[in-house]
Formats: sequence, C-alpha cells, structure tokens
Amino acid sequence: MARARSPKGSPARRTPPRSPWRRRLIIVVQVMIGLGILALGALAIAVYVARSQLPSFEELKSSPNGQMIRVHAADGTVIVSLGPSYGEWLPISRIPTVMRDATVSVEDRRFRSHIGIDPVGLARSVKVRFDRGRWIQGGSTITQQLARTIFLNNQKKFGRKFREGILALAIERKFSKDEILELYLNKVYYGGGAYGIDAASRKFFGHGADQLSLAEAAVIAGLVKAPSNYSPTADAAAAVGRAGVVLETMRETGAITAAQAREADPEALKLAPEPRQNSVRYFTDWALPQLDMLIDETQAPLEVWTTLDLNMQRQADAAIRANAPPGAQGALVSLDRDGAVRAMVGGKDYVASIYNRATQAQRQPGSSFKLFVYLAALEAGHKPEDSIVDEPVTIDGWSPRNDSRRNSGAVSLRTAFAYSLNTVAAKLGQEVGFGTVADMARRFGITTPINTHPSMVLGTSDVRLIDMTRAFASVAAKGVAVAPYGILRVTSNGQTIYSHEVDRSHVLVAPYVAAEMTDLLQTAVNTGTGRAAQIGRPVAGKTGTTSSSKDGWFLGFSSGLTTGVWMGRDDAKPIAGLHGGTAPAKAFADFMKPATATRPIEQFETQVTLPDWQLEPDEESYFGSPDNGMMVDPDGNPIATETERPGSADDQPEPAQPAAEPGAGDDEREPQALNQDWIDRVTGRPARRETPANRQPTREPRDPRDLPRVQPVPQEERPNQ
Repeated sequence: MARARSPKGSPARRTPPRSPWRRRLIIVVQVMIGLGILALGALAIAVYVARSQLPSFEELKSSPNGQMIRVHAADGTVIVSLGPSYGEWLPISRIPTVMRDATVSVEDRRFRSHIGIDPVGLARSVKVRFDRGRWIQGGSTITQQLARTIFLNNQKKFGRKFREGILALAIERKFSKDEILELYLNKVYYGGGAYGIDAASRKFFGHGADQLSLAEAAVIAGLVKAPSNYSPTADAAAAVGRAGVVLETMRETGAITAAQAREADPEALKLAPEPRQNSVRYFTDWALPQLDMLIDETQAPLEVWTTLDLNMQRQADAAIRANAPPGAQGALVSLDRDGAVRAMVGGKDYVASIYNRATQAQRQPGSSFKLFVYLAALEAGHKPEDSIVDEPVTIDGWSPRNDSRRNSGAVSLRTAFAYSLNTVAAKLGQEVGFGTVADMARRFGITTPINTHPSMVLGTSDVRLIDMTRAFASVAAKGVAVAPYGILRVTSNGQTIYSHEVDRSHVLVAPYVAAEMTDLLQTAVNTGTGRAAQIGRPVAGKTGTTSSSKDGWFLGFSSGLTTGVWMGRDDAKPIAGLHGGTAPAKAFADFMKPATATRPIEQFETQVTLPDWQLEPDEESYFGSPDNGMMVDPDGNPIATETERPGSADDQPEPAQPAAEPGAGDDEREPQALNQDWIDRVTGRPARRETPANRQPTREPRDPRDLPRVQPVPQEERPNQ
C-alpha cells in the first residue's frame, strides 16, 4: 500500500513525544516564575504598607531610643545620668564631611547606589560564612542598621532580618539618602550610653561633633561595629587599631588621599577625662531599682529627685576612708528623722568594688544587737534603775562571760548596758524569752533570719547595716517605725508622677519604752563603751564587736540624725585593734560633728544619768577586745576556750581567802560586794543615808533564782568590764 504524502508531495513526519522529565521541569519553572511574581507582588505590597506606616522625618528625629534617667541630690544637683545620652541633633549640613565619608566607607560603601539592600554585600557575607564556618560579616546596609536601631532589636533570627529588609526598602522609598544618613548618624549607638555622633564626640573628646577632625571621625566611625570592644576609654589600643582600618578603607574608596591617611594620627588624640565614679553610686544603685515598684513609666525620660545630701555624703566618704583600718572595708548609712537617707557609703572605693556593704552585706552585729534584748526587757516591765546580778550563768550548756572575765555583783540595768555586760544580757534574754527578743528585732525592721539560741543576745545572727540603722532611728522617733527611703519625687516631661509620703502610723513600742531605751543609749556613749562617739551634743548609741575583731559597729543618733557605721573585711578575717568603740565610733563622730553642725541642739526627753557606780575599766576593756565576749560557733553553739578545757587553770578551785584577823583594818576585811557603799568607803567619802530620793528602786524577781547572792569581789582587784 502506498504511504500518504503531504500536499507538496513529501512524506508526513510524526512529532516525537516529549520526555516526561522535560514536561515536569517546564511546569516547575512556570510555577517558580508564578511564585516569584506573587512574591514580588507581596513584597511590593509589604513595602508599600510599611512605607505608609513609617513616621515622618520630624517624628523620627524627636523619638528617643530608650529611657533616660537623671538623678538629683536634695539640693537639685544632678549626681548621675543613666540610660541613653543624646547630644545636639546635627543636620546633615553641619556634620563634617570626614564623619560622613568615614561612616559610609566602613559601614556601607555602596550606600548611594543600592535600594536599601545590597545584593553584593549579602553575597560577600554568605561567601565569608562558608569560608569561615560562621557569620563574620552581616552584610547590613546603613539603611538596614537604621531600621534595626529605630524599630527592631539585635536578635540574630531570620524573621528579624526579613522585617529589617522590608523596613529598609520602605525607608528608601520614603526618605532621601541624606535624610537616611542624618537619621543614622544622630541615632546609632556608639557605646558608653552615647547615642548619636554629638553625644559620642562630647563623651570621648569633650566637644561637639561639628568640630570633629579626621582622626576623631575615624575613631567614632569604628565604634559602630562593636562599641564595647573598640571604646577608647575601655581599650585605647583596640580603638586606635580600628581607626586605622577606617582610614585605610577611606583611602581605598577615594574619600581621602594616602597623604591624608598618613597625617591622621589616632594615637595622638587626647580623650576627655571620665567622670569620677564616687560613693554617690552606692546610693543610686540602691535607690533607682525601687522605681520599678513606684512608677510604671518605661519610655519617657525621668527626673528623679532624691534625699541625698551631697555635703553629708562627702563627709561620710571622708570619715570611712580616714578611719577604716588598712585592709578593712567600711560602710555608713545616715537617716533623717523621717527615714530620708542623707548619706550612704557602701565601701572605701566604688570603682574598686561596687558591692554595697551598707545594704547587701550580712554580718554579725555583736553587742549592738543588745538593743533588742533591752527593748524586750523594758517592754516587759524592767526599768533602767532595776537591780540585777552580774554573775556567772549557764543556759543550755552555754556560759557567756564578760569581756573583763569578772563579775561585778548587783548592778543596775543602766550600768549593765553601758558596759555591755554579757551575763546580764543573757539573763534578760532568758527571762523575757529568746523568741521574744527575735520578735522585737523583726518588729524593728531586721529582715534577715534570726536564730533563737541563747547566744543570740550577743549578736550571733547576721544583719544588714541599713536594717540596724533603721531600728535605732525608730527608737529615736519615740518608738514609731522609720522606713528608709531615697526617692522624694519623680517627674516626667514636667509632670510629677510620684511623690513620697511618710507613714508615721506604725507604733513599735510605747513612747516610754523608747525613752527608757534612749536613757540607756545615752549612758553607753557618755560613760560606757561608746565614749569615742561623743560630738559635743547629746548622743545616744551603742557599740558592737564580734569575736576575734571580725566586725566593728557603732550606731547612734543625735539632733534628728541616726547614723550606723560598720567596718570589717569582706572575707571576715580578724582585724587587729578593730572594735566598735574605736574606728567605727570615731568615724561616727567624724561624720556627725559636721553633719549636725547646722542643726539645733536637741535634748533627749531623759537626761543623762550616770551608772549607779562609776566603773574604771582598763583601756583595753574599751578598745582592746570584743565587747560581746562571744564564745560560740556560727550556729550559736558553745566553743570551749583553751582555759576551759580539762586540766586548765579555770578548772582548779580558787585558793581560800584567809580569815580576817581581829582588829584588822578595812583593807584586810572580808571582801565586800561592789556597790555604792564599797565605793564610798574606799574613796573616803561619807556614806550616804538611804532616803526616798536616793533609794534605788528594785523590781521583785519572778523567781528567787533570778537574783542570786552577790559574788564577793576582792578589794585589791580594780573592777572592770
């Protein structure tokens, strides 16, 4: 059969069938083109929407990058500025050409030609990523960095980079290149809290950015990549090295000549001096975190007005520096009668150590803790004139001893407190209950845990200086609670958004109890262990010293001002010669004399009353050894001393006293109790006749064992504490 022919006479040809893989490839290409078109459309829509939502140029100029806080002292002086710092806004025409060229050269050399995203920069970044195995170059343009600075954050996530790209394209559609560069140079972060080139120029070089030289511009332009690493105040060598990279890049891009690059000398630049970080920062570090609880404004700039008295702060700083022993730290807190913190020193040098020992350190208070023991006793009905026996005592296996290692027999509470007799404090604590003493301490503002071992009466629980100062201030306030505060008011944009109100509604003890406690505290300063704290006007206070002289305390008040002082080592090692009655009491006096000089002299409701007999301690009883005689471990358990171990001298019975011979003089009579009659007899003064006016009121003991018979004290031994 003949084959069919085409109309032209040639035989018909059959089209070979297409490969299925080819058909699939075509479909994939078509789909990808379609998706690409859709993606471009979506991108265009996203950019258009983002552009429509962008603030205006003027709005972006005025918007801050974070909250700025300026802190004022009581007299209005600005003592510290925190948060972002902004200099003068410089229009592009006032920004030196060298600053603009340095920034463009090192951050985005194709800035004038790209559309907001630089494909070449992205490709280079990806190539470096594969070569190095990690991201070294981000490939971000100046426009992308501006979008990140104003609208986003620095999280290295794909979602953030995508939004950054959309915003960069939108910014390029809305603003000119000069406007973008102006925004960037006035808003980007240069380190040290400085936002914008003017703030950076003033911080590092002490003048405005419109006066920047080529070398200075190279240093500032080099900071953007890593502000903390290249800061000239933190690492001058790194800053100079980075500036050299900037200058070389400027030469490569033609912004400067090789001769100009050589003439610029970053190493010869003189930096503006850094403001001294003095002890004021201890106060601001304590006060400013309280803003989170006082206000809810987190964006607008704040003006914080505080209670700090700069003159008192300088005096406190000087007192601690002058009196703290070598190798020791010191802390001081001073409260006004309403709780306003007038001075706070957390250490000898804030730059060397920002640890605030006034508010953060927890140390044993020694005998200053007896404040709460005697408050509990006075509230239970004791009076300063009540008689109690100073004698050996053992409570649950614990046997406290006085610093002098002697007992003085029947004494008044005033005398026992003035000379910090430990046996009396132990007996009072046992009588009122150690839990009651702990409750009293918590009532007066002690926030740290308090143990209830018998030895707690000698200050074996750790406390904070600011808490102890608060307790003494509450006594000075006649038993009304005093709460320390440092922020008076806060304003924002001229409006007051917080104002402190003093609460005087919490009464801790009856006024007469506070007055009796003040009576005891006066005696401790005038005739007892706190004599070094005298300032020429009425003072009430108490010393505290812990075992091995690890801590020294003095806390007291006068003329409406209450001040607490602590000294010791951070590692709690002993310090020879450190006792509450020495360096801390002297620092208290050095601070309080000038601090109260302009205040009227205020007499306490109770006048100073001397002890019922005047002790004459050896010098070391005041200044040479602890005033709590603490013989316990950190848990309050008794520690046997060398003389208390088996076979020691203290275990041997004392030799019997020879019997008095008939007709012998007073010096050979049987040892007498240490009381006023004994003092009168040995000093040759006529004995007083007991009258209602001079009779010492006593309090009936709850149990006859509370006041056992007096231990005889040989006349030839001079009594001491």
